Amino acid sequence: MEILKTSLLGLFFGTFGTTIGGIVGCTFNNVSNKFLSFILSFASGLMMSVICFDLIPESIQLSNILISVIGILYGIITMIFCDLFVKNKFNRNTKLKSNSLLKTGIIISIGLAIHNFPEGLAIGSGFDVSTKLGIGLAIAICLHDIPEGISMAVPMKNGGMKIWRVLLYVLLSGVTTGIGALAGAIIGNISQTIIAISLGFAAGAMLYIVSGELIPESNKLYKGRISAVGNMIGFIIGIVATKI
Repeated sequence: MEILKTSLLGLFFGTFGTTIGGIVGCTFNNVSNKFLSFILSFASGLMMSVICFDLIPESIQLSNILISVIGILYGIITMIFCDLFVKNKFNRNTKLKSNSLLKTGIIISIGLAIHNFPEGLAIGSGFDVSTKLGIGLAIAICLHDIPEGISMAVPMKNGGMKIWRVLLYVLLSGVTTGIGALAGAIIGNISQTIIAISLGFAAGAMLYIVSGELIPESNKLYKGRISAVGNMIGFIIGIVATKI
């Protein structure tokens, strides 16, 4: 019953964030780069707090620092391979001239579906440690999924896809969060060492998403101070959230 509840919570939070982002992307024709930059940097600060003050400390406490580092490295390496796979697909498709914007949106949705699995794993592993950690991770991930939903919906909508189909793709990309939460809940029941590795893996995956995607994309979208401000606000709110 607990595994089912964890999976459903992961599914809800994973699909809720991306769907909200998808609705925003479909509703507003001109979402400013400044706003997107702030949201991305805010999400990155929030996730860094979760990584630093929840995932890694819990992982080390359950096992030891070596196990935690192994999990972190495994998470980073996995995300690098996921990124390379998506970029290769993206480069192949953007060479095609017909409806390239639509293809770009679809490739982004594939990438986000891949990225959402370790996020679900973080939720599932977090609930194995405590309900508070699991819910904290779920909320943080949900918030960071909103700009991802926007980034997916805008090119697909502008590429001519019907709105209902755009929202369907956005919704489906979040389903892998629920699958990851199920995997994390099942794996976490085996032993504390497995939970520690899973938490380390999730921390590494999220660290790569923050360092390799959210922060660079935020700075690319807008060159002003708003990205730094968003990052700091997100980090401070994350500290408060993890210690309540």
